[in-house]
Amino acid sequence: MELTYIYMVIGFTLAAYSVVANDSVQTLGTFIASNSDKFKWYILAGAASLVLCLTLLNGWYFHGDISYGRLNKIPFQEIKWYHAAAPGFLLLLTRFGIPVSTTFLVLSAFASTVVLEKVLIKSVIGYALAAVIAYVLWIVISRYINEKFDEVKNPKQWRVFQWLTTGFLWYTWLSHDMANIAVFLPRDLPFVMLLAVMGLLTFLLFYIFYEKGGRIQKIVLEKTGTRFVRSATIIDGVYAFILLYFKFYNDIPMSTTWVFVGLLCGRELAIATVVSDYKLGYVFPIIGKDFLKMIMGLLVSVAIVLAIHYVIIPGGYEDINLSLAWLRL
Repeated sequence: MELTYIYMVIGFTLAAYSVVANDSVQTLGTFIASNSDKFKWYILAGAASLVLCLTLLNGWYFHGDISYGRLNKIPFQEIKWYHAAAPGFLLLLTRFGIPVSTTFLVLSAFASTVVLEKVLIKSVIGYALAAVIAYVLWIVISRYINEKFDEVKNPKQWRVFQWLTTGFLWYTWLSHDMANIAVFLPRDLPFVMLLAVMGLLTFLLFYIFYEKGGRIQKIVLEKTGTRFVRSATIIDGVYAFILLYFKFYNDIPMSTTWVFVGLLCGRELAIATVVSDYKLGYVFPIIGKDFLKMIMGLLVSVAIVLAIHYVIIPGGYEDINLSLAWLRL
C-alpha cells in the first residue's frame, strides 16, 4: 500500500474525529444541553446523523462536491505526512478542551499563506460581526426574556421549533466545515467513498452524543441559559443565519469556531448589560479565556504553515514573502 494512501486515510480519520468532537459542538452543543434530559442520546444522535447524510448526499449529487465549493481555492494535493499530522495536533488540543479552529489547523497544511490569510480575515470579520449582532439582539431580547430562568409557557412548541432550527443550522454548518474533512479526499468523490465518509461520521456522531458533547461542551454549558430550550433555539437560529450569510458571501473557508465564540461573547455581554444581578466582572474572565484559547490554536496553525513553507517545501520562501508583502498593503 502506498504511503500517500495511508496518509490520506490517517489524515481523513483524524480530521473527521476532530471536526465531530471539536467543531460540531458549536452546532449541536445547545441541542444536546437542552434535550439530554428529555430524549435518549441515540435518538438525538440518529436525528443529527440523518441531517448529516442528507447534507452530504445533496452536496455530492447536486453540487458535485461535499464541501459545497469551499475548496475551490485549494486544489487536491498528494497527501504527505505533514498533512496527516495537522489534525493530530488538533486532536491533542481537543483533549484539553481547547476550542481550536479546525479550519486553521487542518487547512493550514494544504493552503498557501495567501489563502490562509484570506481565511483568517474572513474568520475575524465573522467573529466581530457575530459579536455585534448578538450584542444588539440580546440587548433587546434580555429586556423581555430572562434567560437565567426557564420561564416558557409553551415548552413543547419551543422544542419542535428548536429541532427544526437545529436541523437548519446543522445543514448550514456542515456546508462550511465539511471542507476540513474533504480536503484529504479526491474532489470527484466516488459513491463508495461517499458511503464510507457517511458511515465514519455517523459512527463518530453517535459516540459524541453518547459522551454528551465531550470536553468542549463545557464552553456551551458555562454560558447563561444554554440548557433551556428557548435560549438554545434563539442561539441556533441566529448562528444559522450568520453562517448562511457567509456561505453566500464567497467560497473562501472560514472558522465557524470563531463565529460561534463571537456570538456567545456578544450574547453574554448583552445579558450582563441588561440584567442587574449578572455582573460584567463575571463575564469578562469567561470571554477572555475563550479568546485566549482561540489565539492559542491560531498560533499553532501559523507555526504549522510556516514550518511547511519555510522548512518542508522547497521554494516556500517566495510564498511567505508574497504573504508578508500582501500584509503590508
